[in-house]
Amino acid sequence: MANPQDPQTAKIDTTCCIVGGGPAGMMLGYLLARAGAAVTVLEKHADFFRDFRGDTIHPSTLDLIAELGLLDAFLALPHQQIDNFTLVLGGQSFPIADLTHLPTRCKFVALMPQWDFLNFLAAHAAKLPTFRLLMQHEAIGLISDDRGRIIGARVKSPTGERDIRAALTVACDGRHSTCRTDAALPVIETGVPIDVLWFRLPRRPTDPSNVIGNINFGTLAVLINRADYFQCAFIIKKDTFATQVQPAGIEAFRACIARLVPFLADRVHELATWDQVSLLTVQVNHLTRWHLPGLLLIGDAAHAMSPVGGIGINLAIQDAVAAARILAPYLAPAASTRSRSLSNGSSLNAGHSLGGGSSLTNAPFISELALAQVQHRRELPTRLTQAFQVFAHRQLSRTLGNPAPVHPPRILRILSRSQTFRRLTARFIGIGLRPEHIDPTQFPPN
Repeated sequence: MANPQDPQTAKIDTTCCIVGGGPAGMMLGYLLARAGAAVTVLEKHADFFRDFRGDTIHPSTLDLIAELGLLDAFLALPHQQIDNFTLVLGGQSFPIADLTHLPTRCKFVALMPQWDFLNFLAAHAAKLPTFRLLMQHEAIGLISDDRGRIIGARVKSPTGERDIRAALTVACDGRHSTCRTDAALPVIETGVPIDVLWFRLPRRPTDPSNVIGNINFGTLAVLINRADYFQCAFIIKKDTFATQVQPAGIEAFRACIARLVPFLADRVHELATWDQVSLLTVQVNHLTRWHLPGLLLIGDAAHAMSPVGGIGINLAIQDAVAAARILAPYLAPAASTRSRSLSNGSSLNAGHSLGGGSSLTNAPFISELALAQVQHRRELPTRLTQAFQVFAHRQLSRTLGNPAPVHPPRILRILSRSQTFRRLTARFIGIGLRPEHIDPTQFPPN
C-alpha cells in the first residue's frame, strides 16, 4: 500500500471513492450521490466502449431502474426484449423459461450493450452536485493511514499520479481487482472446466431470437441478439484455446460453428481471423471477507461469476444497491452530522479524524460492522448462485469434447412441458435470490 504523505502527489478528497466504473460502481456512485454523499468514481478507460461484456438487464434490475423513476427513459434506448428462453439440444428445441408470469414490472430480459447502460447511469449521475466521474484514472494501489486503515486509492491519470482520499473506498474493479490484490485478501478459487470464446456474426430478421443455448457434437454456443448481429459465446474446455482450438485453424472453427448452428452456415465466413475472437478465461471464486477497515469489495472483486445464466451483471448491481442502502445513512452529510452529535459508541458511524496525514478531519467513520452488514446481506445469494453455476459446469464438462450427437434426456423432455418448471427457471434467471429494492425516499430524484 502506498504512503499517503508524499507531498509531490496531487490529492482529491471525497467521502466515498469507488474504484471501477462498471455496473456495480456506477450504480453505487449514482445511488450514494442521490442520497447526498460526495462520491468519486474512478474508471481507468477513456470511455465505456468495450465489447463482449454482460449485456443482459434482467427483470430484477429493471425493477430497480423503475424504482429510481428512470424506466421509461431507459427503455427508450435501443434494446431487444426476450420473454422466454429455448434450449436447442441435439437439434431439438426445448422451452425452459417463461418470463411472462414474473411478478415484476418488466416481464422480459432487456438486451442492451453494456456501454449504453453505463453511459445512461453516468448521464443521470452527472446531474448530481456530489457526483464526480474521473475517466482515465486507474487505481494502482490503496493508501492507508498509520493504523493500517484504508483511506483511499492512488491512481495513475493522464497528468500523473495522484491520491484520492476517502472515508470509504469501495472496490468494484472486477475479477482482476487491483484493490483486492493490494489488500492481500485471500481468494477461494472454484475449479472451472470451461472457457468462452466471444465473437460476432451477422443476424438476419428471420433468425430465432430466444435461443439460450445450442448443444451438440461436444460443443455449446449461446447467441445473444443484438438486433443486426449476434454476440456469440462459444464454450470450450479449459485452457484448450491455444493448445487445440487455434492450432486446428480458423476454418475448422468456422465448420464447427456451422455444424452446431446450421442457420449460421451462410455467414461464418465473415469470421476471417482469430483477431475477431476474444478469449474469456472463466473464473468462479469468492472472498471469505469482503472488507477491511475503510475498504469494501463488491461485485466480481468479491465474487467472480461464470457467464452461465448471464446473471453476473445483475448480481453486481444487487450488491451495489444493498451497499448503498446500508451505508448511505453513514455517508450522507445529514447522517454524518447526526452521528457526530451522539455519544461515543452509540452509533456505527461516529465522527472520526482519519490519521496518517489525511486532511479528512471531519469525515464520517464507517465501522467494519457496517461493512460486514453488506457482506452478510449479499453473501448467501451469491454463494447459492455460484453453486448453481458450478453444477452447470459439471454437466457441460460431460458434453464438451464428445463428438457424438447429443440425445436429449427424458427428464428434459418432461420438464420442458411443465409450466411450473418454466416459471421456476424464469424466476431464478429473471429475479434471482434475495432481490434488492430501492426506497425513493432514501434516494430522492435528481
